[in-house]
Amino acid sequence: MSSHGKMSCLMINDIDAGLGRFGNTQMTVNNQIVVGTLMNLSDNPTRVSIGQDWRESDITNRVPIIVTGNDFSTIYAPLIRDGRMEKFYWQPNREDIVNIVNRMYEKDGISRDEVTRIVDTFPNQALDFFGALRSRTYDRSISKWIDDIGGVANLGSKLLKRKKDEKLPVYVPPKQTVEALLESGYSLIKEQQLIMETKLSKEYMKNIDD
Repeated sequence: MSSHGKMSCLMINDIDAGLGRFGNTQMTVNNQIVVGTLMNLSDNPTRVSIGQDWRESDITNRVPIIVTGNDFSTIYAPLIRDGRMEKFYWQPNREDIVNIVNRMYEKDGISRDEVTRIVDTFPNQALDFFGALRSRTYDRSISKWIDDIGGVANLGSKLLKRKKDEKLPVYVPPKQTVEALLESGYSLIKEQQLIMETKLSKEYMKNIDD
């Protein structure tokens, strides 16, 4: 910012994944340092610390710090109190989700009407779900490609131990279709139901109270 004269900011994505406390998890020294530093920057954004003292003569212009997260209730409460952190809550509506998913599938040739059909087929799903649909179609295509070139057992020899005059096998990305994306969606829905029925989340996180 100082050398190029351009506006800047510090982005911290999913801060609750790193600083959040779940159940009986312990806060590490690194977490304490990060929390303490962010609190000091919030309370004294232009002053420079030299240990326990502050330099009265040195004033540093700071850039804004923007953090994102899903569950801020897991973060150290004094850090997120009013005055230290300005909070903005966003819950995407149907139109927002359609617009975002439309951009997500834009290069795949999926029309907006087709995106709307996909979103309406799987209501109340998070945005990550629609990204996973696309990834699932690639996963199936790559698995088929591996089988076509000789299977997993021969994958190393095909890619790493080939002869000098032997060309690498060519992978052709799959053409995305509404049918393939819907098939992936139904598969993911079944997985979600299986997890809920077997209560795997409670098994993995036994320390969290009901």
